[in-house]
Amino acid sequence: MDGRQGRPSHASLALAQAHFNKGEYAEAETLYSAYISQCACAASVGAAPGSKCSPEDLATAYNNRGQIKYFRVDFYEAMDDYTSAIQVQPTFEVPYYNRGLILYRLGYFDDALEDFKKVLDLNPGFQDATLSLKQTILDKEEKQRRINEKNY
Repeated sequence: MDGRQGRPSHASLALAQAHFNKGEYAEAETLYSAYISQCACAASVGAAPGSKCSPEDLATAYNNRGQIKYFRVDFYEAMDDYTSAIQVQPTFEVPYYNRGLILYRLGYFDDALEDFKKVLDLNPGFQDATLSLKQTILDKEEKQRRINEKNY
């Protein structure tokens, strides 16, 4: 058996991305999942960290698979993938932003604020995160105002 079989490759990640870019999400998700599984298998058999599976590529695979789940409105599964991307590559700001958007949509404003602040710590020029942070603050204040009015 060829020792290279079953190892993740940058080419398989690129193919997944090509399907993603064409809107072929089922195919892309299958390829991202296979890549993630192959990385996990390589790690479990003692492959040197980063051999054939860079943290950047693995984090990208998790993030992009999370996007597909987000498009399906599988928010909690998407957040799991974004969290995995963050664990693999803590300096990758995009999954913090994506997770923050879901937390915001679900009304978890404090958690969303934390994610948006982290994005801006990592990349102060991330304009969408700046706007999302401001909107989250406004909506959190509005929610609190409505709660206070109900209590009086």
